[in-house]
Amino acid sequence: MMVFRSSAAICGAVILLGMSDTVARSQIVAVHSTAVVNDASGDAIVGAASTYNPLRSGWREGGPDTASGERYDPSVWAAAIKTSLRQNFGGVQYGARPKFALVEAAGKKVIVKINDVGPLTPGRIIDLNERAMRHFDPDLQLGVIYNVSVRPLSGDYWIPGPAS
Repeated sequence: MMVFRSSAAICGAVILLGMSDTVARSQIVAVHSTAVVNDASGDAIVGAASTYNPLRSGWREGGPDTASGERYDPSVWAAAIKTSLRQNFGGVQYGARPKFALVEAAGKKVIVKINDVGPLTPGRIIDLNERAMRHFDPDLQLGVIYNVSVRPLSGDYWIPGPAS
């Protein structure tokens, strides 16, 4: 009987911890929902967004390292900006802290870390990694999203992910 009570207490503690983590995360998102609008610093850059994965077999560009020196990771909220827009995002230099951007399209918003640059196809302004693109195109069927607005965010305290 004592073992059962101990197990129940541990289970309850684990559930409570999981719930508090969920509440804390939702509060962080709530902070970004108002801060994103107020702290977006640069003018909106409008164009098309595409997706990229330099680790995919047969991909024509780059390797596993981004321009900032980080390894490409398809599971984080990240993107590559068009090379000619590099200065709008702090230069995106090797070893420098990545900058952040608010990406808006089709009524959805996401904060991404700009950690790479590239010579994108004409008309495209940003290449979203797989996770960020799935926010706008869950099945990755579109390939390109048009009328995307990208705004540089001031500061380096942003938590990448969906914003409201």
